[in-house]
Amino acid sequence: MPSPYTALERSTILPASAEDSFAWHERPGAIERLWPPWEQMQVLEQSGGIRDGGRAVFRVRAGPASFRWMARHLDYVPHRQFTDEQVEGPFSHWTHLHRFEPAGEHACSLTDRVEYRAPFGILGSAAAPWLVRPRLERMFDYRHTLLRDDLAAHAGFPGLRLHIAVTGASGLLGSSLIPFLTTGGHRVTRLVRGAPREGEVRWDPAGGQVDAAKLEGVDGVVHLAGENVGARWTRERKRRIRASRTDGTRILAETLARLRRPPRVLVSASAIGVYGDRGDEILTEMSSPLDAPSDFLVAVGREWEAATEPARAAGIRVVLLRFGIILTPAGGALGRMLPAFRFGGGGPLGSGDQWMSWVAIDDAVGAVHHALVNDPLSGPVNATAPEPVTNREFAATLGRVLGRPALVPVPGAALRLAFGEMADVALLGSQRVIPRRLVEAGYRHRHPALEGALRFLLGRQAAAP
Repeated sequence: MPSPYTALERSTILPASAEDSFAWHERPGAIERLWPPWEQMQVLEQSGGIRDGGRAVFRVRAGPASFRWMARHLDYVPHRQFTDEQVEGPFSHWTHLHRFEPAGEHACSLTDRVEYRAPFGILGSAAAPWLVRPRLERMFDYRHTLLRDDLAAHAGFPGLRLHIAVTGASGLLGSSLIPFLTTGGHRVTRLVRGAPREGEVRWDPAGGQVDAAKLEGVDGVVHLAGENVGARWTRERKRRIRASRTDGTRILAETLARLRRPPRVLVSASAIGVYGDRGDEILTEMSSPLDAPSDFLVAVGREWEAATEPARAAGIRVVLLRFGIILTPAGGALGRMLPAFRFGGGGPLGSGDQWMSWVAIDDAVGAVHHALVNDPLSGPVNATAPEPVTNREFAATLGRVLGRPALVPVPGAALRLAFGEMADVALLGSQRVIPRRLVEAGYRHRHPALEGALRFLLGRQAAAP
């Protein structure tokens, strides 16, 4: 008798043993790490892990609508398999088997098998091959690639288990970094401004307070906190941007310097804005930041990096990661661009000749990880992709990936009217930045070229030749 359910099965070889790959899935952050960034999801509750009886509840957005999904776990076999079954959600039926089989000493085969029945009866079943199955195939292509790359990154440092404190944990980068670290077996302590919960430490950068005692003995600190620069710069916003970076960084660095058991490394976020508007000039870490006091981002960048000096003077290895534009559809610059481009209204900004130094979210995460675990690395390090593009190239590539025209330019005058000073500095300024020190330190980018990065991040398969 034929099955009443539709099945989708996908297998891949992972660069880790079945035991290590299975353990990755048992650790906190696995759901968040595997969820595609083009699908908006919020974990509401988790209990019991992936063992029999465990459950996870999350909310998923689908266009303007959202729905609650509850799954329970069953069929748990240590190091070999587990199943999650939908209890509440959009499908009439859903079971997902995860199976791990050894494939050599340091490799295994992962098989994901989903059996589902679409909602809305006959109508839903008729539409499923065009609506449901392609969406699932995109999801599993993404999951298997990301999992393979994450396992390979952690396998480069076998047995290394660090205790890392992170500021800006809920931000664009922090919300991807923490699941990467925890699934890799590292322990993470979040520094938060509100009332701390388990695994969190209270800090109040505005008030100059940090619960220093709870940072004793951590192996490393990742400092990502800072006011968002992507809005019109009023006098008050500029004050908050500067204070959040310089004051917060200085307070943290001074606190770490006073610890009896300070961390071995402080990885502090910076930005390529410190180089200033440099036209077509190729910029590496050997390029001096622009001496332009009138450029707000240059001035803030110089003060931001200088604020880490107390930690460096105390013997802590300090890495200043100068991030380019971090690309993810979950937010940031790409998230803001997508609606216009999806409706065919996207295009270059101003002349389009300005250089954009970008980095895919997983390479931004990878740069932080590489800085944490590579003892020789210190000082300024550019966290960008090795192939910057002009703004015109960026717009054309994003349009091509989305299958939309990208021919509607936004005049520089309109940008200045809407965003004032921020437009000239952050939108129309040009930085052609190369990550020389990161590459020389052995980092291999997952997404060195823009089109491949966008196709992966947006779940868009490469066009057929």
